[in-house]
Amino acid sequence: MAGEIELPPIRYNTYIDAAPQKVYDTLTTASGWDAWFTQGAEVDARSEGSILFRWVDFKVDHHSAENGGPVLEATPPQRFVFQWTPGDSTTTIAFELEPLGPGTVVTVTESGHTTSKRDLDALVECAAGWGEALTLLKMYLEHGITYGPVPEP
Repeated sequence: MAGEIELPPIRYNTYIDAAPQKVYDTLTTASGWDAWFTQGAEVDARSEGSILFRWVDFKVDHHSAENGGPVLEATPPQRFVFQWTPGDSTTTIAFELEPLGPGTVVTVTESGHTTSKRDLDALVECAAGWGEALTLLKMYLEHGITYGPVPEP
């Protein structure tokens, strides 16, 4: 929105005991996302492709939602960047994967939130959400633990 100030990005990182290619494949396929986080995702993981997340009966409030946008960059197995619109503004999410020993340091950054009321609400939800998402990704890749029902293929 005009006159709004862009806020600093959200940034989290964690170590996952899985090779970068395995982490990348999980983040760049619908079956990868659906295995631990979404229900019915659609992913065309190439530059100028698209991503669509779907959540059905999700979290403790059992809400259903979908959000997505264009894929801006897909560089296996190092970087995956896409956009979505969680508030008023379209934000950019970048996953960066760095090998460390037998595993991967995963950094997720989301930028583009402004000071509008809807963006501030989205910022708070996304700030908590990306920390939770990295924990869920780690639990899935290291231990096969999933959050809730996983859709049938």
